[in-house]
Amino acid sequence: MSGYTHLTDDERREMLAEIGVERLEDLFADIPEAVRLDRPLDLPEGLSEQEVYLHLRDLAQRNVCAEDEVSFVGAGMYDHYVPALVDAIIGRSEFLTPYTPYQPEISQGGLQAMFEYQTAISELTGLPVSNASVYEGPSAVGAAGYLARQSRPGRRFVVSRGVHPHSRETLRTMSAGWGTSIEEVALRDGATDLDALIRAVDEDTAAVFLQQPNFLGSVEDLEALAKAAKRTGAVVVCACDPLPLAIIEPPGACGVDIAVGEGQTLGNRLDFGGPSFGFFAATQEYLRKMPGRIAGETRDVDGRRGFVLTLQTREQHIRREKATHNICTAQALNALAGVIYLSWLGRRGIVELAELMLQRTAYAREALAHVDGVSLAHEQPVVREFAVTVDAPIERVVERCQEQGINPGLPVGEDYPELGEGALLIAVTEQRTREHVDRLAAALGEAVAAERAGERVEARA
Repeated sequence: MSGYTHLTDDERREMLAEIGVERLEDLFADIPEAVRLDRPLDLPEGLSEQEVYLHLRDLAQRNVCAEDEVSFVGAGMYDHYVPALVDAIIGRSEFLTPYTPYQPEISQGGLQAMFEYQTAISELTGLPVSNASVYEGPSAVGAAGYLARQSRPGRRFVVSRGVHPHSRETLRTMSAGWGTSIEEVALRDGATDLDALIRAVDEDTAAVFLQQPNFLGSVEDLEALAKAAKRTGAVVVCACDPLPLAIIEPPGACGVDIAVGEGQTLGNRLDFGGPSFGFFAATQEYLRKMPGRIAGETRDVDGRRGFVLTLQTREQHIRREKATHNICTAQALNALAGVIYLSWLGRRGIVELAELMLQRTAYAREALAHVDGVSLAHEQPVVREFAVTVDAPIERVVERCQEQGINPGLPVGEDYPELGEGALLIAVTEQRTREHVDRLAAALGEAVAAERAGERVEARA
């Protein structure tokens, strides 16, 4: 548009005549006037390359890297160690540069990586079919909702409040376009209220959405919840944290139909918010309705093992409204990092990692439960994450801890007002040592005491 404004009148007329219109406004004739902007965009003047660099540098310096502080923030994205092996492999040009492997004869490496990734996700989730990844966790939940809506006649979704708030928000946004209503089921002592779930599920329920472990860290009784959800034939969707699946019952063994989740914990760094990848696994029944792509194993004319794109239900293949998802690619490079990480850990290593998180989380939970002014938000079993309530202004407590180089966790009172304004979600990974936990307990105790003392002074004044 800026180039158009710098043309002479004759040049403008000539350009418009070339494309068959008399006025610039004719190009927007199909857009209702009510939604047209009748003024120029309120944008600042452009900057030079050097000025842009300096501006972006200043913005970047406002970030705090997880390596610059002891971070107990989790809530779906976690500070795990990523071995050098991951970067060494995904940085190779044959993986870093390829796009969709349309020609299997020249894409065997990429296709095999996708196939091995799918196998690993199927083994983790206990479900027979996995696709070759989607964008990230919340959109995977949304995609599962769309699949369920296509598979069942019901027009309702029942969603546990233990599902990640971002996933619930995504599902709510996408469901508005499908004419699907959403009913949330409350938590009782940090876990999904089974009785409330039973009351919520009816014949018009297309799907029930759960999370394991849930957002507050609780290990859910997934088998009982799935059984209750299936009384009327609803599709059971479970969002999973992949690493705890090494030591808890996989969703497929608990009656879950679709398991989805955020794959960042598998060989992907935090990277200030992304990118990451989402995984999506299901029972055989939903094979042809799954989003994205599925790589398969085959034999060539000489009987040699090979790999192909077996299914690719994508909108760019002119499926339009029949498409199972609107993605035009997937996070294949991030998913490759995931399968490299899982291969590096091995079957025993992933169990040892999950057990280590379990032990350190138990130590942290016990330590914080004895801090004056801090109490556990629930008593449910946890693996890597748990919620506490702080009897002091939570934002100020967090700031005081950060001044000591410790990020104590994520305040979640806004998303879970039933826990109170002082709710704090604390995550533990293998990067958090016993010394780190002791520092957290001391910092929280000092911060709460300081804020309480300040409140008493203000009250006397």
